[in-house]
Amino acid sequence: MKVAIIGSNGQLGSDLVKEFTQSGNDVVPLIHSDINVEDIQSVRKTLSNLKPEVILNTAAYHVVPKCEEDPNKAFQVNALGALNLAKISDELKAVNIYYSTDYVFDGKKMAPYVESDSPNPLNIYATTKLLGEYYTLNYSQKGVVLRISGIYGEVPCRAKGGNFITTMIKAAKEKPEVKVVNDEILTPTPTQSIAIKTMEILQKNPTGLFHLTCEGQCSWYEFAEVIFTTLKLTAPLSSISVKDIPMNVKRPTYSVLENQRAKQLSIPNMPRWKDALISFLNQNYK
Repeated sequence: MKVAIIGSNGQLGSDLVKEFTQSGNDVVPLIHSDINVEDIQSVRKTLSNLKPEVILNTAAYHVVPKCEEDPNKAFQVNALGALNLAKISDELKAVNIYYSTDYVFDGKKMAPYVESDSPNPLNIYATTKLLGEYYTLNYSQKGVVLRISGIYGEVPCRAKGGNFITTMIKAAKEKPEVKVVNDEILTPTPTQSIAIKTMEILQKNPTGLFHLTCEGQCSWYEFAEVIFTTLKLTAPLSSISVKDIPMNVKRPTYSVLENQRAKQLSIPNMPRWKDALISFLNQNYK
């Protein structure tokens, strides 16, 4: 299977390249200098030459505060980029997979969100990602949206300069005390697991929307606690409330996703978040 992976040098993209290659696929990694998703002519030229059967779109403008500062850029990448890829993938009759976010929900449900729940994004980033979902599903006949949450991987996020794990390690070395919020709830998920499950979902020839996160839920503080304990970080770790931090951007305080559709298709469950995290830390940091 010929697979084009857009954003192949990113945190998620690099694991998609690795897993799809190891499974014997013909993988074409694409970075911004190869394809500009904001420009439909660039998308058409690159993909028409390659003729992939599957397109994986991890390109995103996802530093949340920067999206508030530059909503046009967020729209160009997250929404218009998805529209361009949807149109060209349809011309090529290719499967078009768009990776979205748990942030499309407002958090008021306070119970795991399923795919049929109505989104209500609170910020520019989430709004433009939701638009990207709609474009993907409505402009490509073989469109698939995979919503993910709290991701971390071997390759740090380029735009953010790391991920939550690297941030905690750095803070533990540099700060006298590390404070993490205990009332924002999510499901941390390793990019390797997302890559493996993407392949399993593809084997079902699906279209439509899927949630794709680890099982269970935790606060950012509990996420940090496991990192500190597993890596034996010695800096004091304490919990604080979201209300104690000046926030310029609204975020959902609860964004746990339930992988309902994947389970309906008998796709094996994702690992528990804590098991996956401890395994990742032991493999990469011990």
